[in-house]
Amino acid sequence: MGLRPRARSGGEINRLGPRGTPTGLRLGPRGTPTGLRLGPRGTPTGLRLGPRGTPTGLRLGPRGTPTGLRLGPRGTPTGLRLGLWILCFSWFCFTAHAQMKIPPETVQFWANILSVQLRETTTRYSGANILQKKLKDVESIIKIVDIDGRDQVRDFAEDMERMLGSKMKSVKRLAESAEDADLYHDFNKTLEFDYYNSMLVNTADEDGNFIELGGEFPLEKNKHFNNLPVNTQQSDVQVPTNVYNKDAYILNGIYWSEALNDVFMNNFQKDPTLTWQYFGSSSGFFRIYPGIKWTPDSNGVAAFDCRNRNWYIQAATSPKDIIIVVDISGSMKGLKMTIAKHTINTILDTLGENDFVNVIAYTDYVRYVEPCFKGTLVQADLDNREHFKVLVDELHVKGEGKVAKAMKESFKILNEAATKGQGSLCNQAIMLITDGAMEDFKDVFEEFNWPDRRVRLFTYLIGREMTFADNTKWIACNNKGYYTHISTLADVQENVMEYLHVLSRPMVINHNHDIIWTEAYMDTVLPNTKELFATKAQSLLLMTTVAMPVFSKKKETLSHGILLGVVGSDIPLLEVMKLAPRYRLGPHGYAFLITNNGYILAHPDLRPLYKEGKTLKPKPNYNSVDLAEVEWEDIDEILRTAMVKGEMGTLSLNVRASVDKAKRPLFLTNDYFYTTINDTPFSFGMVLTRGHGQLMFMGTVSVEEGLHDLTSPDLSISNEWTYCETDIDPHHRKYSQLQAVIRYLQGKEPDLECDEVLLQQTLFDAVVTAPLESYWQAIMLNASGMEMGVETAFLGTRSGLIRLTRYTGIETRVAKKFLTPADKDNLFTVDHFPLWYRLAMENPPGRFIYYIPVEDKDNRDKTGVSKYVIATTAVTVSSGGKMAMAGAIGVQMSLEMLEKRLWTIAFQPADTDCTDVEGVCPLSCQSTDVNCFLVDSNGFIIVSKERSEVGRFFGEVDGSVMAALIKSGMYKKVSLYDYQGMCRSGHSHSSSARPLLSPFYGLAAVIKWFFSHMLMFLLEFNFCGLWHSDYVVDAKAGYHTSHKAKRTDALQPCDTEYPGFMLDNSIKETNSLLKCGRCQKMFVVQAVPDSNLVLMVVQADCDCSRQYSSITLEPKEVKYNASVKCNRMKSQKVRRRPKSCHAYHPKENAKDCGGASEISLSVALFLASLATSLALRRWT
Repeated sequence: MGLRPRARSGGEINRLGPRGTPTGLRLGPRGTPTGLRLGPRGTPTGLRLGPRGTPTGLRLGPRGTPTGLRLGPRGTPTGLRLGLWILCFSWFCFTAHAQMKIPPETVQFWANILSVQLRETTTRYSGANILQKKLKDVESIIKIVDIDGRDQVRDFAEDMERMLGSKMKSVKRLAESAEDADLYHDFNKTLEFDYYNSMLVNTADEDGNFIELGGEFPLEKNKHFNNLPVNTQQSDVQVPTNVYNKDAYILNGIYWSEALNDVFMNNFQKDPTLTWQYFGSSSGFFRIYPGIKWTPDSNGVAAFDCRNRNWYIQAATSPKDIIIVVDISGSMKGLKMTIAKHTINTILDTLGENDFVNVIAYTDYVRYVEPCFKGTLVQADLDNREHFKVLVDELHVKGEGKVAKAMKESFKILNEAATKGQGSLCNQAIMLITDGAMEDFKDVFEEFNWPDRRVRLFTYLIGREMTFADNTKWIACNNKGYYTHISTLADVQENVMEYLHVLSRPMVINHNHDIIWTEAYMDTVLPNTKELFATKAQSLLLMTTVAMPVFSKKKETLSHGILLGVVGSDIPLLEVMKLAPRYRLGPHGYAFLITNNGYILAHPDLRPLYKEGKTLKPKPNYNSVDLAEVEWEDIDEILRTAMVKGEMGTLSLNVRASVDKAKRPLFLTNDYFYTTINDTPFSFGMVLTRGHGQLMFMGTVSVEEGLHDLTSPDLSISNEWTYCETDIDPHHRKYSQLQAVIRYLQGKEPDLECDEVLLQQTLFDAVVTAPLESYWQAIMLNASGMEMGVETAFLGTRSGLIRLTRYTGIETRVAKKFLTPADKDNLFTVDHFPLWYRLAMENPPGRFIYYIPVEDKDNRDKTGVSKYVIATTAVTVSSGGKMAMAGAIGVQMSLEMLEKRLWTIAFQPADTDCTDVEGVCPLSCQSTDVNCFLVDSNGFIIVSKERSEVGRFFGEVDGSVMAALIKSGMYKKVSLYDYQGMCRSGHSHSSSARPLLSPFYGLAAVIKWFFSHMLMFLLEFNFCGLWHSDYVVDAKAGYHTSHKAKRTDALQPCDTEYPGFMLDNSIKETNSLLKCGRCQKMFVVQAVPDSNLVLMVVQADCDCSRQYSSITLEPKEVKYNASVKCNRMKSQKVRRRPKSCHAYHPKENAKDCGGASEISLSVALFLASLATSLALRRWT
């Protein structure tokens, strides 16, 4: 499936002899044909060239022929001078090619000199030999140990199990307290009660007095809560704008839930690693601890409704199979269809990855909205739900509605799924969305659902008409469902939520407190989301929630199965993954978590964000990325299957990895170790890279000796690693990791919990690397010996320790960001080792590699002013016949320094002795006749005469030479895949030709838009944008559930293939001639010894761009035909079902099946919402 360069017409590589000349051509000592002498300009002696490159005295006519030369009818010179002209032009053309013979021995000579000079510079200024010698001296006191992956993965999983278990205990205490508080509270419909409304707290009116429900609420920034201002002594309450904040049910619920305040604080004291704790009420309010100031959206409203959240829905119900049946007959036109679509989308939003779904539309025949899903259920993951929304948006009304066929089809699907063991194997329901049922379809239910009534029916009567309401209600009430009437868009949310309460009845009556864990999600409600996007590793921005339902224990309502709400707590996955320390995984090792459905919770290759313009946004499918889409080398999905089943084991795979923004490929052998985390639906995996990744060396030094060197000003340790746990005791949160380590070792903070193994290794590394501090200082003191352009020397060890010295001041330094806290790529972070460390590990120890960091396409510096070069190499330690990687050391240089070196070396003065040179002599890279490049082992240009080309892939600059190097095998292409790509769709789902049908279409569309929006404006009371949700936390970004989203040319999830290139180190040199139309291009490529560089000298005056297109690293979308795409979407991979299912209880009161004549916004609710929005707009 790899991408291969296409053959180019007219482009071919001539066959060269052993001296780089065309076979059959003999050259003299200067590289010219025998008998032909060249002058100082490389032209035959006696031949003078004019300004157009032609021999003087030779004038060309308009057709490119010498003037005075008459052509016959076939284009040949007439007369007896034909032979003379042929001889003349053959000789002229031949001499033009011969003058561009580039001597390979000259290029080789330059490469050797450059190698020596680079080696001397990097070795001297880095101190690599000093460090390697010091490591040699301590080999007798160290021990190299093999990492036992099986034991390590088990230890990590047990630590995670203990951590997650403590969170579950906290949630259980909240649930018990909430149920007791409700049990002893008597409902008071006249209750008046002031509470802290999180939207209104600390809000004053014009007179400086706090507004109602907006009293003084002390807030203080807290590092544990992402530096948000919080109140750890009090919770507060958020009420959605579409819920009346003084409704009797709201006030009573808020009143008795005040009892949770003490439990929140006690939980936090028992487990200081807890983050947000909360209670989401079934009536709509949301109590959160610690208390915060809620930030409204741009319309001044609080669109967040806890009942829409996945943690609430999963905790409130068991897994379910849902068939949505929607009426699209002619009677559903206009606003009815708009409401119906919104109802479908809202139902879809209540589903999760443990649920299964399909959507059927009906008129006088049954139509699957996705024909691919005919007769089956598909997992309700994010991809499928959003796919359904797109298709539902395109539904159009027509014909007569005949619901019986659709009902029968729905029952068949559900019965077949249950028979075959497919779907959720738990709750089953049909959602009928229609403007009326003309009959009760008793015969259908007798055939498919009675007497067991295993499938519940929920009916949604759309529109203001009530003509067929009785039949619609009868269908629901006689099939253990619920009937609702939806007359406006504003009614949709509350009415859809009713089905969740019905499905929760068996669980509530049984009083089963099932603990649920959600898939990974990104909580963009919090006000500092953008800062988190910019500063944290993408794969660790996510969190999971542990939640538990809260039931009414009052005896009088037991058969009704009343759900009071859901309690929960967030667990940042960053904190979970810290329990698998980086230093025990190695430079290319990593840990990851997946769910029971095979979706990723945490993985270093998970990229949940994408960039649109300058804005980072969550991808639409960011939390439904399957393990197989990241570990794509596991073609048979052996790893995924075993982990989903909850097994423990190992697997080895040869993989193609990549670093430096996925532009530099690596071939690795990974050993995978995996196990399950008990009492959760999660499985944990760990990777150790074969070889150096599975070896660690241990050294011992005294605390006193280590402390002395640990306090050196040039030393730092990773502040994202956990050397000591500073988050348990609030008093410790003010310390950096280095400060905490030092205070612990000094005995000033004995209560700190520290990683003793990591501390011992850090102390040892500090002592071993200490001589570098004085060595670097000595170089700096010898000012006369300092070379301009060497800016920073640095080293790093596996313990996360970094030493560095700055040879130049910040004012003159080119790489101002390098190794600063903002330079995440080059530091030890929670999810990766520095780039320079990882690259050094995959190259022979002692051999420096050179590279310029790959720049983002949007931030590329075309001037080259800010570009710099990094040189790095690995250092090793040996003991007991084993060799382990001790760390990496290197220097950072300015680009200008390397350029000066190369241009000085690659220059032959005019008095050069050219006696034994075969080809152009003297030769210089400064000449306009040739282009010279210094290119690294991945094909990126490090030095070029054109600064704008530096850092770019060489194939983009010269596709002809790169194609020849790939063909010769000097560079090998590596095909890589990205199943998390984002591609521009370039089209809309609707017909792009439609505007051409009528010149008045545009005007009609505008008029239609105006009146439809005006109508909905009046029907919804939507004066303040009540129903818009700009920051719904799940992946609704880009897919608005109420209104049509603009999808033209939008970025959509896609699969892509992209190339990477690697130098074959066994090929040291190559040269060739490329035939490009009327000219031939010669190039010579020579490897620079003891480095990862090659020196290229290329003829400059032969343009091959017509014959060879550029070779880029741009990803190409992998296109799938319709059948493949269909199979991928509906395929049901191996998954582990949740252990519990609550679908039936004999005491359930099925008569409570709805029937309110109309459920809509009350005048009080409307006025309250309007007043709240106006107040917020005025005072915020």
